[in-house]
Amino acid sequence: MVLRTHKLGEADRIVTLLSRRRGQIRAVAKGVRRTASKLGARLEPFMVVDLQCYEGKNLDTVTQVEIIGPYGAAISDQYDSFTVANVICETALKLTDEEPAGNQYLLLVGALRSLANREHQPQMILNSYLLRSLSIAGWAPNFAECTTCNEPGPHPAFYVQTGGVVCQSCLTPAAAIIGKDATVLLAALLAGDWEIVEKASDAVKLSASGIVSAYTQWHIDKGLKSINHLERE
Repeated sequence: MVLRTHKLGEADRIVTLLSRRRGQIRAVAKGVRRTASKLGARLEPFMVVDLQCYEGKNLDTVTQVEIIGPYGAAISDQYDSFTVANVICETALKLTDEEPAGNQYLLLVGALRSLANREHQPQMILNSYLLRSLSIAGWAPNFAECTTCNEPGPHPAFYVQTGGVVCQSCLTPAAAIIGKDATVLLAALLAGDWEIVEKASDAVKLSASGIVSAYTQWHIDKGLKSINHLERE
């Protein structure tokens, strides 16, 4: 999956990709910015490709590219999808390295495919992706029971610092009051239960989005720059 590209010299690009077995890969794509290049359009962000590289000391060199998932054009045509995809790719960059990242890779491809096909609202796809990618990274949120007394939920408040909901009895000033409906929605986003997600009201979705954003920014080092460009309804 192509995560991002950077210009190099007059005609080349450095491409950062996420692979299933090798984690992040940084490679030079020579001549791809020339009009006659056949590889340029294949190495745009949000594209799933089959890549052949010559391994170098610091950077690999791209020798052959075949498109597997042409999601770039469909995502880039819609501003809301484009901004969401940028947040998704930046998150993948933050949560992976050069180690194998099979689960993160599969989650990333699934999210961008769903985004390209407009299967659900872009913001909800993003929320689900963020919660699940953080869970894979070891920061799984708890929406089931109170993180203080273990009382079964749903509960009306979420404490970002501890990553879980709190009941009315254990409520502290630091917890965010979101309501039980938002808690149910957040649990559905984490589980991928889209039937529940689609039934939620706009107000509940907005509340849940705020919690997902705050929780993500809390755990990811230096935060996500691209999240500031999202459209807020």
